[in-house]
Amino acid sequence: MASNESSDGLKPNKRPEKNGAQEPERKCILSGEVRARALLIRLALSPDGEILPDVRAKAPGRGAWISPDGAAFAASLAKGKLKGGLARALKTGDFRIPDDLGQRIADALERNALDRLGLEARGGKLITGSEKLRDAARAGKVHLLLHAADAAEDGCRKLDQAWRVGMDAEGSDMRGLVIPANRTILAEALGRENVVHIAIVDERAAIRVSGAISRWMEFSGSNGTTGPGGNSPLESDDNKL
Repeated sequence: MASNESSDGLKPNKRPEKNGAQEPERKCILSGEVRARALLIRLALSPDGEILPDVRAKAPGRGAWISPDGAAFAASLAKGKLKGGLARALKTGDFRIPDDLGQRIADALERNALDRLGLEARGGKLITGSEKLRDAARAGKVHLLLHAADAAEDGCRKLDQAWRVGMDAEGSDMRGLVIPANRTILAEALGRENVVHIAIVDERAAIRVSGAISRWMEFSGSNGTTGPGGNSPLESDDNKL
């Protein structure tokens, strides 16, 4: 399997924008960190008083925001810090935290990332297939390169090299991102057969996809959360289509 690391290439290290303006920021109730809300995870209070993940930030009513740090979340849950932060943010202590909330968040983030890939596929913003992908990469048309978890090392290496050529980054260690989903899962998400490698050929789509994937991988503790813009994941305007 290819390395999960990536570096130097696209450099859109800017805050997500929505309708031409910077997206609102929110504060993590656990760390106090302030980030664009597309880079955080929203927790919402359901009508029956249960705390549930709202990763697309669409649920009505009060909510609370946490950073996508799975280890910090687990520690705060165990120590009761999460309950206190939620009570302050929601202005009530009348709620229940499911025992499996962490797993529900991880599952929701995975589903959101795969759904995002499906949306971009239907919008014509990505390509699959090694030959087409290699040609697009060499032509400098690829903004984000993804590899399935079960992709062969040799295939990843060849496409990574084509991408470096197209991005005028030969000699660097720039490479595609290996994501924690195998080819079968990716094929189902995109509605295509045998999806091993994915190239995002639209810059805004690359930002959306990278944001969704980075939240998922960071929360689940996977390596390779950096995007091709450098040492930080591409920031996302995930709420835009």
